Amino acid sequence: MSEETPDFNAMTRDIAEVPAVEVIVTVAVNLMSAAAVKLGLTEEGDKYKDLDEARKLIHALAGLLDGSATEISSFHAAPLRDGLKSLQLAFREASVVPDEPGQGPGEKYTGPVYG
Repeated sequence: MSEETPDFNAMTRDIAEVPAVEVIVTVAVNLMSAAAVKLGLTEEGDKYKDLDEARKLIHALAGLLDGSATEISSFHAAPLRDGLKSLQLAFREASVVPDEPGQGPGEKYTGPVYG
């Protein structure tokens, strides 16, 4: 196998050793990070700001957290929920025309988020 071709068998073995909770948390953190970038919350500020993309990422994060709530402990879930709420509030603040309460990204899963 060349150095340029990924070793899918090794990758499969590696992922098989990772607990499901760790995979869920890693995906959630990646969604949070991407949403923060799209909200313009990074050092680059507005360079990558795209509220339509941020909405999708926040909604996906909320769905993941809602769907996995009974599968991950509150030790893992609580900080992720806090991060989600912060992103939802940042989205509301960044929107020129804020969504009605309960209509913002992910609020279908979390309920209305108020500042």
